[in-house]
Amino acid sequence: MKPSIDTVIAEQLAQAQITDPAYEAMLRALVAKVVLGRNKTIGFSGSQGSGKSTLVGVLKAVLEQAHGLTVASLSLDDFYKTRTARTQMMTEHPMFQVRGVPGTHDVDLMQQAKLALCAGEATQVPMFDKGLDDRAGTKMLPAGSEKVLLEGWCLGATPEPVQGLATPVNALEAEQDPQGRWRLRVNEYLAGQAYQQLFSVDYWVYFKAPNFEAILDWRAEQEARFNQGPKAMTRSEIQAFIGYYQRITQRMLLDAPTRADLVITLDPDHSIAAVQGDLEFSFGSSRSS
Repeated sequence: MKPSIDTVIAEQLAQAQITDPAYEAMLRALVAKVVLGRNKTIGFSGSQGSGKSTLVGVLKAVLEQAHGLTVASLSLDDFYKTRTARTQMMTEHPMFQVRGVPGTHDVDLMQQAKLALCAGEATQVPMFDKGLDDRAGTKMLPAGSEKVLLEGWCLGATPEPVQGLATPVNALEAEQDPQGRWRLRVNEYLAGQAYQQLFSVDYWVYFKAPNFEAILDWRAEQEARFNQGPKAMTRSEIQAFIGYYQRITQRMLLDAPTRADLVITLDPDHSIAAVQGDLEFSFGSSRSS
């Protein structure tokens, strides 16, 4: 006998150390939407540290354990191009050695995996080691997937009008990309068919950060939790690193809520401040809409 959905959600949230009760109500409604709807692919995006990867893991477990579904998940973070390939991209611009922005992912490979899983086929996907900054082998995802979850910080992003690229958004762009060649090339990659086809999903969930300063705090918390030791970045190093993502992140904060099916707005402490979309639920206040 399968455990109840409430039991599985409670267990999974406890394991993820999520204590905000709003997540329970939101997950129950989201699971109902996913199970009852015809959506085969469900996409999740949000800034670094927003909790999207954690939610994908929780949702996958709930769908499998409480509903007996076969669920596959794909992360954009596993489909970075190899370090060698990104080094070769430095002929386009030296900033492409740093992973993360459009152009540094093997989106064709991820799209192949997405299509295979949607067709119910098994597929082999890479595993990326962020410590090594390179791929570290592969893993096989089995056949028979009934739902496919995709997550990535820029999933659903759209290109910026070219005139908006003229002014740097931070010191990183001003110092390392004064002529705007790198940000123009990133924008061209994002506008390309490969990224936009990959980003096409049946249902899109977007985690909206309160501001960019909160994103820096969240990324610093992640670093302290997962990357302890000599390879850990300082706060100033983290700030420089997320500067590569700042332009697209800030654009998504304004643009994604107008297009996503479900927008989960977060407070600085990661609690849910508001929910906008087509889910019907209440979490003890009038914050949902």
